[in-house]
Amino acid sequence: MSLAVIATTFALIFLAELPDKTALASLVLATRYPARFVFFGAAGGFTVQVAIAVAAGSLLALLPHRALEGVVAGLFLLGAGLMLWQARDGAAEEEEEEEEPEVKQVSSPWKAMLVSFSVITVAEFGDLTQIVTANLAAKYDWASVAVGALAGLWLVAAIAAFGGQALLRWVPLKVVIRTAAAIMLVLAAFSLYSAIRG
Repeated sequence: MSLAVIATTFALIFLAELPDKTALASLVLATRYPARFVFFGAAGGFTVQVAIAVAAGSLLALLPHRALEGVVAGLFLLGAGLMLWQARDGAAEEEEEEEEPEVKQVSSPWKAMLVSFSVITVAEFGDLTQIVTANLAAKYDWASVAVGALAGLWLVAAIAAFGGQALLRWVPLKVVIRTAAAIMLVLAAFSLYSAIRG
């Protein structure tokens, strides 16, 4: 395992997921169910998605080196473009204020966890962070990528479930999105350079 790969994956996935719809879904679920049950359900959903992404990345790794670097560069460019597009849309959403609903008292913690698990698992299919995780797993040690991605996603789930609205008061959504997009552009340039160099 590589600490550098774990740290890079963690930072990239954390920044990409923080303004994402699944983090917002966790935040909304936490207004309806106790936060700890939302976190456990979301963490389970993210674990399933990381396993799928790492498996897909391992298949990508079977491509010849130049083709793999080209595909990875293209996907990172696509990811950066999507992040910047979200920044445009996120600016309008940031201005909208929502009324805070009361947290329900749940008769069964299993129900809250199952709802959270289902929402996150379905919402994360084909998501940007899943694509980024697959890209990184194709290029680096899959176990290090999996650990970094899980840590980033679980931290986002915890922040969203236990206090996401307070965080957005301190860090503007646009700043988070643009930082993640910049990291992806650097990774795309590095992959493109590797593809050209052979």
